[in-house]
Amino acid sequence: MQPTAPLPQTGLADTPARPQRRRSKALATWLAVLGGTLGLHRFYLYGWRDRLGWCFPLPTLLGLAGVQRMNAFGQDDRAAWVLIPLLGLMISLAMLTAILYGLTSDERWAQRHNPGQPVQATGWLPVLGVIVALLLGASVFMGTVAFGMQHLFEWQLGKA
Repeated sequence: MQPTAPLPQTGLADTPARPQRRRSKALATWLAVLGGTLGLHRFYLYGWRDRLGWCFPLPTLLGLAGVQRMNAFGQDDRAAWVLIPLLGLMISLAMLTAILYGLTSDERWAQRHNPGQPVQATGWLPVLGVIVALLLGASVFMGTVAFGMQHLFEWQLGKA
C-alpha cells in the first residue's frame, strides 16, 4: 500500500479541503452573455455567497418593471423613463463583463480562477461569446443613451 499525500487543510480542525472545481472561461463568458443581468456568471465563479452577484437582479427587475409600465401606461409614464435605462445599463454591464472574461488570457484565467491547476486552452467559444457580447452590448448601450437623452430633452422642454 502506497502512502498517500495529505490533503490540504482548510483551517478547521482536521477537516480536509475539497478539491477546487475547474471554472471554464467559455462557460463564464456565455453565462455573462445569457444570464449576466441576473449575476449568473458571478455565482458560477464565486458561489452563491457572492455579494456583488446579488446586486445584479434588483436593477434588472426594476428595468423590466419599467418596460411593463411603459407597455401599460404609454410613453408618458415618468417612472418608466427612469426604470428602463436601468435595464439597458445592466445589459451593457453584463456584456462588458463577458467581453472581459472572453479576452482574458488562458494563463491569467487559470491563475485567477483555477489556481494550482494546469492551464487549459479554451478555443473559440469565448471568442464567439465576445463577438455576441460586443454586438448586443454596443446596440443596447447606444439605445439606452438615446432613450435617456430623448426623455431628458422632452422633460426639459416640458418645464419651459
